[in-house]
Order: sequence, then C-alpha cells, then structure tokens
Amino acid sequence: MTSQTFTDTERRTTLAALMIVFLLSALDQTIVSTAMPRIISELNGLNLYSWVTTAYLLTSTVMVPIWGKLGDIFGRKPVLITGISIFLAGSWLSGISGEFGTILGVPGMVQLIVFRALQGIGGGALFTTAFAIIADLYPPRERGKFAGIFGSVFGLASVLGPIIGGYFTDHGTVQVGTHTVAGWRWVFYVNLPLSLLSLFMVIVKMPPLEHRRAGKIDFLGAALLICAFVPLLLVLSLGGHNFAWGSPRSLGLFALAAVSLAAFVFVETRVSNPILPMHLFQNKVFTTANTAGFLISMAFMGVVMFLPLFLQLGRGVPATVSGMTMLPLMAGLIVGSTIAGQLVTKTGKYKPFMIAGASTLLVAVFLLHDLSKITSLPLLCLLLAFVGLGLGPGQSLFNIATQNAVDPRDLGVATSSNQFFRQIGSTVGAALAGTLLTARLANLPGGGLDLGKLEGMAVQAAAKGEAAHADPVLQAALVHAVSGVMVAALFVVAAGLAAILMIPAVPLRARQPVGDAPVLEKAEPTN
Repeated sequence: MTSQTFTDTERRTTLAALMIVFLLSALDQTIVSTAMPRIISELNGLNLYSWVTTAYLLTSTVMVPIWGKLGDIFGRKPVLITGISIFLAGSWLSGISGEFGTILGVPGMVQLIVFRALQGIGGGALFTTAFAIIADLYPPRERGKFAGIFGSVFGLASVLGPIIGGYFTDHGTVQVGTHTVAGWRWVFYVNLPLSLLSLFMVIVKMPPLEHRRAGKIDFLGAALLICAFVPLLLVLSLGGHNFAWGSPRSLGLFALAAVSLAAFVFVETRVSNPILPMHLFQNKVFTTANTAGFLISMAFMGVVMFLPLFLQLGRGVPATVSGMTMLPLMAGLIVGSTIAGQLVTKTGKYKPFMIAGASTLLVAVFLLHDLSKITSLPLLCLLLAFVGLGLGPGQSLFNIATQNAVDPRDLGVATSSNQFFRQIGSTVGAALAGTLLTARLANLPGGGLDLGKLEGMAVQAAAKGEAAHADPVLQAALVHAVSGVMVAALFVVAAGLAAILMIPAVPLRARQPVGDAPVLEKAEPTN
C-alpha cells in the first residue's frame, strides 16, 4: 500500500459529495414508510405490504460486505459510482411501477418489489463506501467529528423523510396532459436529482482513491454469503406473519442458511482474497465492537418498531401525530452523535462515550418498559429523546473503533462488516419483537388478538387519512404486549453494554499509516 495525500479542497468537495450520498441513502430508508398505505391502496397489494421493505432490506444487507470488499480491490470511487447508478435506476423504475398497469403478466405491486430489490443493490454501496472514503481521507482521531456530522445527517433524514413522504403522498399528485401522476411516485422520483448531483460530484470532483489490495474477486464466497443470509433475512422478516416459525418453510430456510454459512466460513479460510477475512475475528476490537453494534441495533428495533402501532390503535392518535412523536428520538440522536464525535476528536478516546451512550439508553428503556404508566405524549417524547441521546454515539463510534484496529488494507471490508452486523441486528430485533408481540397478543384471555389484523387496521386507517379508534380492550392489550417487548429490549441493551465494556480502548491514531506500517490493533489498551 502506498501513501496518498489530499488537498483541503479535495477533502471538502469529497465530503460534500459524500454528505449528499449519505442523505440519499438515509432518506430512502424513511421516506417510503409514510407513502406505503397509499401505495398498497392504489396497487392493491396489502398481502404484499411487507415485501416492499423486505426486498430492499435483503439486497442492501447482503451486498454490504461484497461492496466493501470490491472497494478494497478496485478502489472506493468506481464502487461508489456503480452503487449510485444502480440506486438511481432502481429509484426511477420504482416510481413508474404499475404506472402502465400489468406488464408481461406482472402486476404493479410485484413490479415495485422487484425494483426496490434493485434499488437495494445500489443502496448497499452508499453507506459503507461513504464511511470507508472518510477513513481514506482522515486519520482515526479526526474521523470522530465527521462521523458525528454524518450521524446527524442520518438523524435529519429520519426526521425529514416521513414529512417529505407524507407531503408528496398527500399533495404531490399532478396532471400531465390527460395522465395523472400519483403523489406517492414522487417519493421515488425525488431521489433522481439528488442521485444525479452526487454522481456528478463524485465523477468530477472526487480525487482518485488508490485501491488497497490486489487480487481476484471471491465469487464463490460472495455466492455463499448470499445463500446464507438471504434465507435468514427472509425467514426473520416474514416468519410469524406470512408463515409459522415451526413450519417446514421456516425450518428449511433456517437449514439452508446454516449450511451455506458453514460452507462460507470453510471457503473463506482457504481462498487467497476472501470476501470476509476470518482472521479479523481474532481481533478483539473488531469482534466486540461488531457484537455491541449488533445488540444495540437489535434493541433499537425492539423499542421503536411497534410504538406507532401502539399510538394509533392503543391511544387513537392520528398517523401523522404518531410519526411526529418519533421526532424527539431523532433530535436526541443528532445531538448525541454530534457531541460524541466532537469529544472523540478532542480526547482521542472512544470507549467512555460508548459506555455513556449505552448507559443512557439502558435508563431510558427502563423508564419506557411499562407503557401503562406513560399516559401523556409529552412524557413519551421526553423519554424517546433520551433514547436518541443514548443511541447517538453508536452511530459512528463502533465503526471508528473497528477502522482504527484493523490493517488499512482491510479498511473497506471492516467498515462494511460493521454496517452488515448492525443491519442484521436490526432485522433480528424486528423479528424477535414481532414474535414476542404476537405471542403476548395471542395469549390474552378471550382468544387473543392477531397482529396481522392490527397492522391491517392501522394501514387502512392511514390510507383513508383517519385516526384509529382507541378501543379500551384493544388499548389494554397493546399496552400489555408492547410493554413486554420493551422489557425484552432492556435485557438486550444490558447485553450490549456488557459487550461495550469488553471493547479494548486502543488509542486512536492521529495520523494515517504510511506504507506497510503496522496498525495499533496490538497496542496495549488504555483506560
């Protein structure tokens, strides 16, 4: 590996381009949710509702480590250009899904699912490549403030996404001649100018970033990775809703995932240029930081996943108000991420702020665990703001710790692995939260309630712009069920805090390594 220097102008223009890329990716994860009730109403796809999200999740998640490795081999710039281009095409095609009716026997809802999967393939390159490029430009100690800013961009997108999505859905319908373009389609079309702007800046303004490692692409490893995690993500996303956990379909998917994962590990220990080098798991920082990121992401999904359902059906709150209730959480996340990033750059230490964030999250979730005692929206908003403050440091610090501890040649795959484990954690958290909620609803006296019917009620109410009626029996059932999910999340946060305590406090490098200089992964931990 050769050293490479960058001018201040190159760094600034590259950061501006990356912020647009990051905003693009973050917006897409939040802007679609508010449009979904109207989409399934127009495309007649309530039975396929979850697949629109699942398709994007599947492809974006499994592609993260593959894009990271390709960045190590071919360089970040061509990988980022390719990812943005695929994302742009997927956004445009998602927008025209069903516009011309059934095409070649494929209905509009299925078209949307296929194009969302394509969009996810490109989206998988955006987050991980942006963080890897920051690591190429700045030494670990300086990355804190920029990672904090990027975490704030994610929080801002989480706030703006539902608002923009709701506005376009409600007010964006336009008449072009005799043809009507539905407002929800602009939720996808809004990606196009941002994609084109970021593509222009990356191609024209971003300096060429030298590739880190020569070698052939591990096609077998990539195929086995897909075969391992696509079935796993499928069964975690759809199990318990579309088919029972103990059904032959679920067990078959779990078995395929397990066999493929074992084969993947076997292959990766024998190829010369693996997709995910197994020696990274011998690095204690890499292993513990990824474990902590997995657990914190898992707990986060358990906390927030069913709060909108609880508010709409349990409290009779309109869909718009339930969405606005999440704004304090995102505000806390922005503040926590920014402050933690600045303090890491100032002090050169990351572990104290990880511990502080996880401890704050633990206290906040404990105060949330009994929803029967939270009768006012202002109190709920305050507690969610503290949840955000606790989550903020984790948006960047797990990644910084991992990047600081690995050989620079493995920077891309280490960065993508961190994102990969966090996305898997979110998926596992969503699946377990759904399973626990379903079980608690089913075991209620009088035959129980069905989660699928409850979600259908919320979706139909949102599509009609109505507030769901707060039925006393339904309210009590949801308080009982969602509180159980919060209790489970409390234990997961505690496990995440325990994992953070085991992360070695390796000093952050103040300068980029030159040539083949050793990295500090073997340095003695400091307090």
